[in-house]
Amino acid sequence: MSQKSYINDKPILYLISTPIGNMEDITLRAINILKEVEVIFSEDTRVTRQLLNYLNINKKLISSHNYNETKNENILLDYLNKGYNVGVVTDRGTPVISDPGYELVKIAIKNDFNVVSLPGPTALIPALTVSGINPSPFTFYGFLNSKDSKRKKELEVLKQLKTTLIFYEAPHRIIKTLEDIKDVLGNRKISISREISKKFEEVYRGTIEEVIKELEEVKGEIVLIVEGNTEINTYDNLTIAQHVNLYIKEGYDSKEAIKKVAKERNVPKSEIYNIYHRGD
Repeated sequence: MSQKSYINDKPILYLISTPIGNMEDITLRAINILKEVEVIFSEDTRVTRQLLNYLNINKKLISSHNYNETKNENILLDYLNKGYNVGVVTDRGTPVISDPGYELVKIAIKNDFNVVSLPGPTALIPALTVSGINPSPFTFYGFLNSKDSKRKKELEVLKQLKTTLIFYEAPHRIIKTLEDIKDVLGNRKISISREISKKFEEVYRGTIEEVIKELEEVKGEIVLIVEGNTEINTYDNLTIAQHVNLYIKEGYDSKEAIKKVAKERNVPKSEIYNIYHRGD
């Protein structure tokens, strides 16, 4: 089902990007849409009210965050069914990108209303372009899991990707996250950008080990850019047994090593197990 955003009379759910730091980063179009919509669904009404006051705009705000978004679906539909255009904003940046908004988008689409996302501020693109790391292709992951064991499992899945990796991270976890990335992915080149577009904007560049030595008390919003896997796979020249033993030498137990080899060679785990234990 196609959406012709501007040549029908259907109400519009606008995803409105807001500044991630400097208030002047907001677009003229975003300002005009904030003035036009009937109501604004806001991640934190206090933060949004500060922005609206700065812009001299007065609008009704409805709190809509990760914990109550599904409960707001009927409220959203009520406005759209009455023919009103509606705005969605988060505290900073673009709604839906590691921020609330997804559930509202889904319900609007399901009910055949227009959904329009305004181009505008988002932290990942400035951090990528100043990183000095190959920007294309890239994989945006957002936040890694806060629990160590789950975070390492996520990194294992990402380990073989050749694309540049982009993460968001909280200041109090950044050192531990960097240590986990180094353990799983190796001592890769990285960039850390914090407080993007604000007075104390800062960028760290180097290997993981080099950046960890520089980091002190890190504050503010953090975007982490990690170089993709630049290693050339050499396991094609290895026997199954040699391949499994390679991972055992790296510290994996035999079961984990067999599982990794099966995944990398796209061969059933049982087949790798049988070949390895025959000594082929």
